[in-house]
This record gives sequence, C-alpha cells and structure tokens, in this order.
Amino acid sequence: MGDDSPLITLTTDFGYQDYYVSAMKAQILSVGRNLHLIDISHAIPPQDIMAGAWVIRNAAYLFPKGSIHVCVIDPGVGGCRKPVLIESEGHFFIGPDNGLFSLVTSNREFTAWQITNRRFMNAAVSNTFHGRDVFAPAAAHLASGAAPAEFGPELDEIVTYRWADPIHDSEGIQGWILHIDHYGNLITNIPAELIEPHRDESVKIYAGTTILRGINSTYTDVETGEPVALIGSSGMLEISVNQGRAEELLNIRKGAAVSVLFRK
Repeated sequence: MGDDSPLITLTTDFGYQDYYVSAMKAQILSVGRNLHLIDISHAIPPQDIMAGAWVIRNAAYLFPKGSIHVCVIDPGVGGCRKPVLIESEGHFFIGPDNGLFSLVTSNREFTAWQITNRRFMNAAVSNTFHGRDVFAPAAAHLASGAAPAEFGPELDEIVTYRWADPIHDSEGIQGWILHIDHYGNLITNIPAELIEPHRDESVKIYAGTTILRGINSTYTDVETGEPVALIGSSGMLEISVNQGRAEELLNIRKGAAVSVLFRK
C-alpha cells in the first residue's frame, strides 16, 4: 500500500474515553500498515443513528473518489441488522444496515452488499464490537484490493429513514430542528432553495418562544449574544446565537417546530 491507497475515514459514537477508536485503527493497520486514516467524528451522540447520518452526509462526498467511509453508530450490534458495504458515486461506505446510510444514498444510485465473508473479518468476532471485528477489517481489505462482490451477496435494498420534508406554500414554511451541532447551532430541515425566492420579502421566523426577523448572511450580522437566522454551510436554515449556544439560550431541542412566514 503506497501513497495511492484509498483514504479510510472513521465516524463513530465511541467518544475518546475508551480504547474503541484505537482498536479499530489498530485492526485496520494490522491488515495494511500504510493505509491512510482520517477521523470525521467520534462524538456522535451515543446511539443517535440519524445524527451520524447527518454528519457523514455533509462530509463523505467532500473526500476524493475511492475513499472508504467506516461508520459505526450501531445500537443493534450483534443482532439481526446486516453488516453492509455500499458503493455510491465512487465512494464506499461500510457499517451497520440500520438507517445510518439513509442520507448518503438519498437521491443517488448505489449498490450494496451484505458482508458475510469471514475472510474479511477477525478470526474471533465479538457480539458487541463489530466496529473492530467486522467493519474495520472489511475496510482494510477493500483498501488493499478486495473487490466489493467478494464480501458477500448483493442486496436489493438497504434500511433507510427520512426526515419528513418541510411543509410549504406561498405564505410560509413549517419545519423543525433536525440537528444541533457542537456549537449549539439549531439546524433545520428547511433547505435554502425554499428560502431564497423570498429573500426580498419580510420574513419572520418562529422557533420556540423566539421570533426572528429576516435571514442574515453571517453570525456577526447581530450583536454578541443575539439570535440570528441564516443559511448554514449544510445548505439548511440555521438558528444560532452570535458567540453563544442557541440550544441553551433559546431553550430549543432537536425536533422542535420552526415556522417561517413570508409577507410581500
């Protein structure tokens, strides 16, 4: 494995207190010593599948084609959910078939295989740590030249979840908070394309007991400590507090309703 070997990214809910992340990396490097490993995140909230789906949706396709993305948010580890390998648009995804790959495959062509070939797993497979014993070695073998079809049978479908689309008409949009990031920013399920046609109108946003007027461009368009609505880097409407945590200061949690009203 030289400098041209594929990148392997890691996204988990393991945190950094325990040995879990290091054990996965050790397993990968024991198969291919010179493989390139990049951490996307190990701070996904424990067992929050859709938070993991959101993070890899926004990061994975920024990497070069051929990258292998190992994603482990796996509350059903050892149960009936399948270990899967997915190829989409030149990227590979390895992890549990539990909805984690819903967003990276949404509106994209993909092929999926169930990982069943024991040759690409550890000799002993723990029922509680498939990240180390199934997914990490599978990624290493794929990066080392194994063909996807060698891992197991092709699947007709994978488990997918979807956030329901926001409801909208000419008068406004009804959505909700789908993700809260490290800074406490409240990211909604309202995409920029629903907002942009109304930029020249009087826009009023209701989130919890907070009312925001207008869509701003940056956090610093308002005074320090004040709330602001803008289109974030994910392309979604975001509610933030300049140099503060909107989650705490506005007392709004994931799943809370957000209403946007337009007036010409």
